Amino acid sequence: MSLPDEAATEQLGATLAQRLKPGDVVALIGGLGAGKTTLARAILRAASDDAALIVPSPTFTLVEVYDTERGTFWHFDLYRLEQPEQVFELGWEEALAEGIVLIEWPERLGELLPQHLSVTLEVDGDGRRALLDV
Repeated sequence: MSLPDEAATEQLGATLAQRLKPGDVVALIGGLGAGKTTLARAILRAASDDAALIVPSPTFTLVEVYDTERGTFWHFDLYRLEQPEQVFELGWEEALAEGIVLIEWPERLGELLPQHLSVTLEVDGDGRRALLDV
């Protein structure tokens, strides 16, 4: 699907936020600058019903947790993960057991990546393109 501008990315995030429920895992795939964090922000803002919600990139913290009316969202950025097993130090089991999980750089998990919805983002001219796959 084409995401020609920020509004289209926000609309995709809002649509996903409406459908996600505890136990769901979303793998956000794409290179640097492809829009993974932008889409995660859109999902989290829509789920919290707060367009001004501050959603920092978890690049350095590795995980941020958000309590919303739709459930608890765990936003992981695993770019700096050196070994898949390090994810257990971040509350991984708790996130999977009771949360809605958004993962940037999911390939860092290897075999630990559970069943998920893949959202692959790539730059497309001045916008983006998204491919969703279960």
